[in-house]
Amino acid sequence: MNEEKDIWELRLYIAGKTAKSVTALANLKRYCEEHLKDRYVIEVIDLLTKPQLAAGDQILAVPTLVKKVPEPIRKIIGDLSNEEKVLVGLDIRSTKK
Repeated sequence: MNEEKDIWELRLYIAGKTAKSVTALANLKRYCEEHLKDRYVIEVIDLLTKPQLAAGDQILAVPTLVKKVPEPIRKIIGDLSNEEKVLVGLDIRSTKK
């Protein structure tokens, strides 16, 4: 399991200030504060201003969240409104109860 001192590196790809992008960022910040307090970094990449960055993480849709560290790399597409799906997808919470 991940150690308490691990810093989570998260990258959120968006395309402008759309409702979905704003919602995704708000949800992500809330989950991180609740579950990764002081142990995370969020990098927001707006593909309207830097479209060339989409290729590096193979971004096909926005918003897309990419967990870079700790490995394995994970991707979640959408506004991140399903907390359980996001936490399990990022390996913050296991599927086991």
